[in-house]
Amino acid sequence: MVEAISVIKYEGANDVLVHKHEKEDFTIGSQLIVHETQEALFFRDGKVFDQFTAGRHTLVTNNIPKVRDYMKLGTGGINVFHCEVYFINMITQMGIRWGTDSKVRLFDPASGLHVEIGASGNFNMRVTDARKLVLKLVGTTEGLIQNEAVGDGLSYGNGMFRALIINKVKANLARIIKEQNLNILEIDAYLDVLSTALMADINATLDEYGLVMPEFYVTTIQTPDDDPNFVRLKQQFADKTLKVREEEVKKAEAEAAQQRKIVEAQTEAQLKAVNAQGDAEAIRIKAQAEAEAYKMKAEAEAAEMQMKGYTYRDETARQVGLEAMQNGITGGGNGGGAAGGIGDVASLGVTLGAMGGVINMTKDAMAPIMGESQKVGEGFGNVVSGNTGDAAQAPAAPVEGAWNCANCGKTGITSRFCPDCGTPRVTPN
Repeated sequence: MVEAISVIKYEGANDVLVHKHEKEDFTIGSQLIVHETQEALFFRDGKVFDQFTAGRHTLVTNNIPKVRDYMKLGTGGINVFHCEVYFINMITQMGIRWGTDSKVRLFDPASGLHVEIGASGNFNMRVTDARKLVLKLVGTTEGLIQNEAVGDGLSYGNGMFRALIINKVKANLARIIKEQNLNILEIDAYLDVLSTALMADINATLDEYGLVMPEFYVTTIQTPDDDPNFVRLKQQFADKTLKVREEEVKKAEAEAAQQRKIVEAQTEAQLKAVNAQGDAEAIRIKAQAEAEAYKMKAEAEAAEMQMKGYTYRDETARQVGLEAMQNGITGGGNGGGAAGGIGDVASLGVTLGAMGGVINMTKDAMAPIMGESQKVGEGFGNVVSGNTGDAAQAPAAPVEGAWNCANCGKTGITSRFCPDCGTPRVTPN
């Protein structure tokens, strides 16, 4: 009698990648249970009959039609079929360790030295194609566990893919460092660059077996600290770094000195501008104060004149008249003595004209004062000559000692200065 089962499933450890079910004879109508983290493959005569994903599946000829050709009638009228069932674990295997079994020889182009380094780390792995994995790695065996594929994780692995990983790392580590122009003395700063590049090379091969490394990490680079070449390399790098740093410091100092000079020049210019503004303001204030003082003095004098009943014009005429009289009296004018003084007073208008020329005053500006002064002088002349009334209109008799101005042509001048242009009288030697 053929022994058949009605439920097909597998619940095992997570490190099991592929498990072959123990039984091979199944009853039509049996229940196949595939978990979310699994896939199931049906084989007959070494060929894949069908592939099932997560869920409960009833095994009937409708959903596995190929089984129909291999069905056999058992005793008691029970329909059974013979088939191998493989359960494939689709979860990600985490934290699998790896490491190089020997040093990788590396040439440093910057120093021209050869050094040997090692590398180690860990990776994660999962199945991407159940059919590829079973056909290429499992075959007719009972299954596949993680240790058989990539090692036990304690001695950096001795499984099927150990040689692949080590070979890819050793073959590409030195190349990647050279292509990326990475400094071996600063290699720890570029572990992510190495990890990404090595993972791409390894996954290109793993894809043929239905596997992938979603993460691959280089966690340690073993440097030969006791190697003389490596010691020299470190010393060269230290010297270079120190020189570069010294140049940076010198550059920073030069820039700071230049900036300081610029600031000092700007500060000096600003101080000069402030001082100039201060001097200008002081001059302005002084001038304004002097102008205010002069204005106050002038207003005081004007007020005093107003109180005394005469104007600035009157005062000017008085001062000029007094000056003219003084000059006539003390200067020995024509006629001498009192008569000479009175004659000069009569010629006050003439004197004022001369003074206008001396002080660079225009004739128009002096006209009002000269007019008043001439009237005064004419009055004095009439008094002296004794003419009154109509006699004043008679032609004046020639005055003894009169002279003519050679500059403007004025005639009959009795004063020492020409009343028209201010030219002084020329006295014969």
